[in-house]
Amino acid sequence: MEAIEKNLKIEKIIKLGFIIIFGSIMIALSAKVKIPFYPVPMTMQTFIILLIGIMFGYKIGLATVTLYLLEGIFGLPVFANSPEKGIGLAYFIGPTMGYLIGFLVAVYLAGFFKYEKGIINTFLKLTFSVSFIYILGLIWLGTLIGWDKPIFKLGAEPFLLAELFKILLLLALMPVLNKTKKLLKIT
Repeated sequence: MEAIEKNLKIEKIIKLGFIIIFGSIMIALSAKVKIPFYPVPMTMQTFIILLIGIMFGYKIGLATVTLYLLEGIFGLPVFANSPEKGIGLAYFIGPTMGYLIGFLVAVYLAGFFKYEKGIINTFLKLTFSVSFIYILGLIWLGTLIGWDKPIFKLGAEPFLLAELFKILLLLALMPVLNKTKKLLKIT
């Protein structure tokens, strides 16, 4: 009996490790794909961040985003504009650091919330979750380049339409995501 329990624990650790590594790869890939959009091209990073939170919960979500951030800090070219604009810690502490840290808050909130209470409620929860990416991003950007600059116009406004699109896409996928989540039995 003890051997069976030990095997089940090992299987669960391997499964969770695979999910976390796969999730960090998905975040990295979503950072590299630029989709034509107005007024600026969009990546699907925030979509994947929210998706990971929804599907796997806040614990696995935090572990996944933490792994992704560590990969980038240690020099893997996983961030959106790396290696073109630098790699490693130098890139991490640049203008996008606040947004990257915001990924942790967004995945936590997206994973913490329950999504059984209708489309408006879900929309508000996802909007609240993703807003922390921009709040922390704008705070860091303002600190870095100066508060006399048009921080909101530079660091949030061009991306808001894309965020709305990604949240609406998640809303459309929510019935499938909820069914898949129940089948996976992870959270």
